[in-house]
Amino acid sequence: MKKKFSTSWVSSKQPRKQRKYRHNAPLHIKSKFLNAHLSKELRERYKRRSIRVIKGDTVKVIRGQFKKTTGKVDRVNTKTTKLYIDKIEVTKREGSKVLVPIEPSNVMITELNLNDKKRLEKLKGAQKNG
Repeated sequence: MKKKFSTSWVSSKQPRKQRKYRHNAPLHIKSKFLNAHLSKELRERYKRRSIRVIKGDTVKVIRGQFKKTTGKVDRVNTKTTKLYIDKIEVTKREGSKVLVPIEPSNVMITELNLNDKKRLEKLKGAQKNG
């Protein structure tokens, strides 16, 4: 019998348990780990600090090797909680190019993809409450 995942987990100071929680989390909770900060203009417009990154958002990398690079999100991997941005790629030894996975905490959303009606409603709701 497999032990169920507890959503009412009280945070531990032990990094080992923090990593275990993130690794064993079901996809609907891992989805919440895919939030990224909004730029100052978007923050003022939508009255919120961060939002989940989706395919089509334009983001700017603010940490790491690809710092200050801007590009569109090509795909989002919920299972590994990584983003793949179209202009950020590395050349492999055999010559093929591959997209580099990036943590959502290391990017800032500069332009939102508003094709999703539910996402638009959520942003409008945040504006009214704020």
